[in-house]
Formats: sequence, structure tokens, C-alpha cells
Amino acid sequence: MPEKRDYYDVLGVARTATEDELKKAYRKLAKQYHPDLNPGNKEAEARFKEANEAYAVLSDPEKRKVYDQYGHAGLDGQGFGGFNGAGFDIDLEDLFGSFFGGFGGGSRRRGGPQRGANLKYRMNLDFMEAAFGVERQITVNKEDLCDTCQGTGTRDGSSPEKCSACHGTGQVNQRQQTLFGTVMTARPCVACGGKGTVIKDPCPSCGGRGRRQKSKKLRVNVPAGINEGEMLTMRGEGEPGAQGGPYGDLYIEVHIRPHPVFQRDGNNTYCEIPITFPQAALGCELEVPTIDGPQTYHLKDGTQPGETFTIRGKGIPYVNRSATRGDHIFRVVLEVPRHLSEAQKEQLRQFDQTCSDNNYQKRGSFFSKLKDLFK
Repeated sequence: MPEKRDYYDVLGVARTATEDELKKAYRKLAKQYHPDLNPGNKEAEARFKEANEAYAVLSDPEKRKVYDQYGHAGLDGQGFGGFNGAGFDIDLEDLFGSFFGGFGGGSRRRGGPQRGANLKYRMNLDFMEAAFGVERQITVNKEDLCDTCQGTGTRDGSSPEKCSACHGTGQVNQRQQTLFGTVMTARPCVACGGKGTVIKDPCPSCGGRGRRQKSKKLRVNVPAGINEGEMLTMRGEGEPGAQGGPYGDLYIEVHIRPHPVFQRDGNNTYCEIPITFPQAALGCELEVPTIDGPQTYHLKDGTQPGETFTIRGKGIPYVNRSATRGDHIFRVVLEVPRHLSEAQKEQLRQFDQTCSDNNYQKRGSFFSKLKDLFK
């Protein structure tokens, strides 16, 4: 007996695939290899059964957990030696509706209320706006209910009439012979387009659609501490639903412009500060920029180039916890002076002659290693 293929490979998805991604992949394979569409093709039938078995396991959270941990061996004795329909929760009417003229899998729910589409909006913020929060006004272009007919689609604003062909159900039943036997499937009514209603005198503003393209201004409160790529959700600000269904949502994706001084990692902020040799050698009171403004920091004597220092609680606030903040971390960069005068150069030579290995920890260690290397 040939060795079973990995279920994720069968469906062509990653091991991190979501429920929707699994379902989409399965539908694609089911349509491609369904025996009714490939009569007499044994290979297609085998691929169809293989896809069924893979989806039956991966669509069940408990079975998927077992499979991810133990593989096929973990499912032995649980009825998964081959697909027999056990644990298979695909609605056959939904599946076959997509084969025989349905609108993406039209089911018995076709004529009922359907939730409106979600929308996505990209919002660009300055670094400080993201750090401390801001209120923004945005304009969203979307489809919304027609103001003239209030979404009914009729000229006088009255309700559309019930379709006489489907009696308001939005679908007509049809008997199909399938691999599983005789199955009653439903397909959208041609007369009303699956809506269950017809409009004889349409609204002149929207042509009977009940909706028009509009621009809507919204005020958005961006919380302090929001990070790059995070989403804000405005419930009910998407597009209107069909058949009286609720509005979808608006998702606002945040993008933060770079700052000329600060960088960010989570709730910590970072910057680099150039210092002079005397400042590093003798120590000093250093003015450190933070998102709250300059902060005085006592730099110890003997500070080395590239050393980092932390100022607690001066980073980015946590979302919805503005009293709790990250840290500000700065790195000192030693700047070597240029364009020295002869007098300055002479002073440096005299200073260098007064220094010994006791003044330089790294230099003494380095040359000591060299001596040991070439013994």
C-alpha cells in the first residue's frame, strides 16, 4: 500500500493555515477532482478521496492537534484509514451548488440576510503621533445605502415584491446524482438573482441597486503606543449587508513614518549620541533626547565608544496602559576631532606620552595576546 502523503501537502497549504485557507484549498481540489466532473478517471477519484480525508482531519481542531503532534500514526484506530464520511462536515448543498451554477457555493442561506463587506484603510502616522496617540479625521469611499430610496431600490421607497418564480426563497431545488447518491441541491433563482424579490419600478438614483458610492468622514481615536502594522477596528463602518444584513467593519492599518533621531522596538526607544574624547574620558552631564524632551544624564568617566545606557520609563506607552511605558536606550558614539591645529596636535602628543597600559584596558590585553601567539 503506498505511503500516505502529508495532509498539508495534499491540500497545498502551510502548517499554519487558517480555517478559511483550509476550506478554500479543499474547495479548489474538490471542484478539480470531483468524480462527476471526471467520469471514469480513477486517478481523479483517488485525489478527491485523498483531499476529503485531509480536510476531514485538518478542519477538526482536536484531530488536527493530534495529527500535528503524532502524524498519521496518531490517527490510527480513529476511523481515518480511508475516507468514509466520518467527521466530514462540509455542507453538500453548499459544495454542489458551486459545481452546478451556484454563486460561489450558494446554499439554503442564499436568500437570508448577509453581512456587508469589510473595508481596509491605510493610515500613515508620524512617530510621535503613534507614541502619544492622536485623533484623526479620515475620508472613506464606499458603497452605502441610497439616500433617495433608503436602500429599497424602488422608486417610491416601498418594499420590493416577492419573486413569483421562487416564492421569495431566492432559490430553486434541483435533484442531482452524485458519488454519494441522490442529493437535493439548491441553486439561485434566475428570475430574481437569488434575492427572493423583484423590483418592477426601480429608483432612478441607484437604478434599483439600493446603494450608491459615497464618501464618509470618520473621526478615529488612535491610542497611545500603537505599533507598526497594527489594526484599528471601527464596527459597522464597512459596506451595508444584503437582504437587511448588518454592516461590515472598517479595518484601519497603521503605518509609522521613520523619525530622524529615534528608532523603536516594541515599547522601547533608541538613539545614538555623539560625544567627544574629553566627555568620554572625564565624564560629563549629557543632554539626552527622549520623546518627552531633553533629559540630563550623568555620563561616568572612562565611558567607552559604543556603550549603551538606559533611562527607565521614557519609552513608548503601552496601549490602553498609558501609565506604563518602555525604556529609552541610548548609545554613545565617540567622534574623533578633525582639522586640528599644530598646537592641538602637540598637546595630544604630550598627553599620549603620559599614558601607559594601565590607562588602556583593551590595548594592554590585545598586545598581551599577540605576545603569547608568537612565542
